[in-house]
Amino acid sequence: MNIGDVAERSGLPAKTIRFYEDIGLVKPMRAANGYRSFRDSDLHKLAFLGRARTLGFSIEECRLLLELYEDKGRESAQVKALAEDHLKAIDDKIAQLRSMRATLAHLVQCCAGDDRPDCPILDDLAQPSQAPGRDAHRA
Repeated sequence: MNIGDVAERSGLPAKTIRFYEDIGLVKPMRAANGYRSFRDSDLHKLAFLGRARTLGFSIEECRLLLELYEDKGRESAQVKALAEDHLKAIDDKIAQLRSMRATLAHLVQCCAGDDRPDCPILDDLAQPSQAPGRDAHRA
């Protein structure tokens, strides 16, 4: 398969596939003319990587997941530990986003949004940076 075929079948852009090749995640064969020649195994790896990236795994986590996938002697505990760490990072990000949303909702509620110049949103943004996780309901 050429890169266009594998891009269509994997759902990944050709640019992403070239990047994955550049960083060693896939290693397609090269024809005599220098064109990439992808095997079914390359397509499978690319689909695997696409799914892992959709779930938010980093490139290095994807590299490790591929290594674990290809290691038939692996322990599933290794895979689970990696997924649990990633899940915790997602949960932490959700908590940060909820806090940001609550703070911004509070500031929006406090702002009259009329023709007066005073604005609690701008006042809050002008304050020194707060420690992560600290509630910013100051308005």
